[in-house]
Amino acid sequence: MLNLLKHPLLTHKLTHLRRKETDTKEFRETLEEIAGLMAYEITRDLPVKEITVETPMAPCTTEELAKDIVLVPVLRAGLGMVNGISGLITSARVGHIGIYRDHETLEPKTYYCKIPAYIQEAVVMVLDPMLATGGSASAAIGFLKERGAVNIKLVCIIGAPEGVERIRRDHPDVQIYLAGLDEKLNAEGYIVPGLGDAGDRLFGTR
Repeated sequence: MLNLLKHPLLTHKLTHLRRKETDTKEFRETLEEIAGLMAYEITRDLPVKEITVETPMAPCTTEELAKDIVLVPVLRAGLGMVNGISGLITSARVGHIGIYRDHETLEPKTYYCKIPAYIQEAVVMVLDPMLATGGSASAAIGFLKERGAVNIKLVCIIGAPEGVERIRRDHPDVQIYLAGLDEKLNAEGYIVPGLGDAGDRLFGTR
């Protein structure tokens, strides 16, 4: 299921992120802010459980989160989204998956994985700013499923229709969250109009 998030502030910040004049510091800060704004929507359906707490005045029957939250950024660009979300979900654990895209075949290659234990019962959020071909995201999701993850959300900033369709085809049970859905991929597999290479712009590399 595709969830395309719409909010004036989100669109405003995404516009700033797209500008080629936006430098590394501004890009990093804006990406984190966008992830934080998205956190409200991606957590809207989190399961809760009823508990009773003591306030200074009296007992109070209320609710708290019922499941652990695990954030799994796809290295390296996904790292730019972690602080924005974990700032609101301070109890979230963080795993990492290192996947790069072969620029000739466009196929994903895995080079690193470190995942918290007991992800079978957790809500797992895969973080990757760009959903282009969908190959890296699909590989990351498949890797997590092999390790027992069941409740998985894919959280991206910008996506292309080709990437959305790839995830729908490979993982129809995974919810996709985007702040922007762009026109297409170019011949090199980059999102158009997009914002360029998110990892390079985030870390000031080329």
